Amino acid sequence: MAKDFEKQLDSLARGPVASDEPATATASAPAGSHATVDALRAQFGAAIHSHVVMSGDEHVIYVARDSALAIMRWLKDDPAQAYDLCKDITAIDYGGNRPLELYYELWSIAHKRQLRVKIVLPVDDLAADSVVAIWHTADWLEREVYDMFGINFRAHPDLRRILMPENYAEGHPLRKDFPLRGRFSRAEQTRRALEMEVEDFYTPTELDVGGPPTTPVVPRTKPAAAGERAVLVENENDPAFGNVPWTQRAPSQGGEATSGHGGNG
Repeated sequence: MAKDFEKQLDSLARGPVASDEPATATASAPAGSHATVDALRAQFGAAIHSHVVMSGDEHVIYVARDSALAIMRWLKDDPAQAYDLCKDITAIDYGGNRPLELYYELWSIAHKRQLRVKIVLPVDDLAADSVVAIWHTADWLEREVYDMFGINFRAHPDLRRILMPENYAEGHPLRKDFPLRGRFSRAEQTRRALEMEVEDFYTPTELDVGGPPTTPVVPRTKPAAAGERAVLVENENDPAFGNVPWTQRAPSQGGEATSGHGGNG
């Protein structure tokens, strides 16, 4: 039992193991099965490395990294393609020092077409051209991929972390070589968190939300006539109690407002 527990702790420190090869069934797509891919091959030739179909109907193309930016711009600007929606950008790390796959999930709303574009990146050269100038939605999506996987996007207008703090020094959490507990001890993680300055992580506008602190207003009550309960003039308390201040409510049998002796007091 103790050995099993120690083994589990070791796995936490070691981090995820390398994944097997992608388990999703893939098949080479026949020519003519996707109008955009046929047009891409005619336009960019050898820069379109392969075309496969995953999960039955998801068309995926692998493209040369050096041609990717031109391919993306053509997919967006060519009227016959019009991929006007960049739905997602993310990456896959299979571990074992294997290349990472960076992919873009694109949709053409006008032509009702889906296309996933993938770029293979070696682990020692994790860089690609930014597509923010083509789709503005790519801004934060690329920042997330940079933050989680360490992929650098050339010419990104504001490439910095988006989920982890700016001074986060433990690496990129979705990489397979990242320990599940992080690279630092709990004590070091806590120390770094306590050293953070609020001003470093919030804009002046965010810090000003709510305005300056205000002095609490004490509710005023109208004096009660004989046999009547006092009621609030402003800043009502709880309508369920008839707007009666808690200091003047009748004790509830068996409740917190009884004498404290329980029952009938």
